[in-house]
Amino acid sequence: MQKPKKFTLAVLIQAALISTAYASEQSEAKGFIEDAEGSVLLRTGFITRDRDNGRTDTSSLGQTAIFDLESGFTPGVIGVGVDVVGDVGFKIGKNRHAGNGMLPLKNDGKVTNGLVDPYDTWGRGGGRVKARISNTTISYGTHVSDLPVLASNTARLVPEYYTGFMVKSREIKDLELVAGKFTKNQYSDQISSDQIGLDRAVFWGASYKFNDQLNASYYGVQVKDLIDRHYLNTSYKQNFADDSSLTYDFTGYYTKFDKNASTASATGYVQEGYDNDKHDNYGKAGVDKSNSIWSISADYNKGNHDVLAAYQQNTGSVGYDYGSNGDGYQSIYIANSYLSDFVGNHEKSVQLRYNYDFKGWNIPGLTWTTAFVYGWDIDARVKQADGSVNIEEGREHEFFNQVKYTVQSGFAKGASLRLRNSMLRSNTAYNSPYMGNVEEWRIFLDVPVTLF
Repeated sequence: MQKPKKFTLAVLIQAALISTAYASEQSEAKGFIEDAEGSVLLRTGFITRDRDNGRTDTSSLGQTAIFDLESGFTPGVIGVGVDVVGDVGFKIGKNRHAGNGMLPLKNDGKVTNGLVDPYDTWGRGGGRVKARISNTTISYGTHVSDLPVLASNTARLVPEYYTGFMVKSREIKDLELVAGKFTKNQYSDQISSDQIGLDRAVFWGASYKFNDQLNASYYGVQVKDLIDRHYLNTSYKQNFADDSSLTYDFTGYYTKFDKNASTASATGYVQEGYDNDKHDNYGKAGVDKSNSIWSISADYNKGNHDVLAAYQQNTGSVGYDYGSNGDGYQSIYIANSYLSDFVGNHEKSVQLRYNYDFKGWNIPGLTWTTAFVYGWDIDARVKQADGSVNIEEGREHEFFNQVKYTVQSGFAKGASLRLRNSMLRSNTAYNSPYMGNVEEWRIFLDVPVTLF
């Protein structure tokens, strides 16, 4: 894996040194203060999951302020600056059934009703320094990553943070290159900036916009002694004379799990203790394993209506696993991802989604999304009464609905209220190995505030 990383880093360095016809961002720098931007996102978030088969229900409610303060760059050939990111917040109510990755949890070893209690109040975050030459920026410190192979979880009350350095280069028009190394990973429900003990995650990639219709991207990450992952995406939009369009999308991941990696629903070889949550080997690969997952979709849009159909397929000796190996709890940029991601071992799934924009009823900013996903052919590990394990076919399906309203103008412009419901059901074979039958509700109120 060293050659692709060295090649990408070399391209980044050369891109920073050569001149192109593309305008230089640094040449337009006005100053550290003059180009500074600051914002705060006030978020009230609630997630509740109603489970069956004796599983513990979870419910979390809290309030946070997520801040993002970015200085400009000093003028000159090389500009420098400083950014600060973080969040402060408090829980609302007792939250005795906290979970779902929503609230930072205490790390004192105490457990209430099978769950760890959250902090009453908290503050997290950090700063980063940055330097820019031409259209290439290098930064070191605390980041919120949006890379498909290393994506920070931003779908909870507070974001997931990484610490390390990142290089982004846009020396060639419509081409963005990225590379870097993170050495700390802080989940959304953690106070410590390095609670999981990440050694290093080295990443690289590129995205290119060929034209207004065609885009493509590739990214890779190597988390030391845990995973090697690669991502490929291409998207093509076909416009028609009646102002409608059809967008075709292909997305795929290939992951190699090292023997110490956490894995999901393994078939084939499993080591002693793999299925025992009290054992040190619980969920560990034991030997190198691999997974491939891909999806194709067609998205038709006309006026206020949008209809998407998708097919997704998963192969390998384990299911697609993400987040538990320091690789980001949102690293699932694939079509059939809602409450379930439909990533069981060998799982196949189909989706039909419909979205309606109520601007057609003179209510701009209001949208409704409904989707149904059905998954089958899952190789599920089912424990028997005598302690043995059988491989049986698992099946699952999810019915998803979401209503969202975003204020379009006035002092509250950009504020949004989102109500989401998922009903996930699985057969007996897949009920125990995965989530089981769950009904989830999410309510999020987001109010962005521009400081400067």
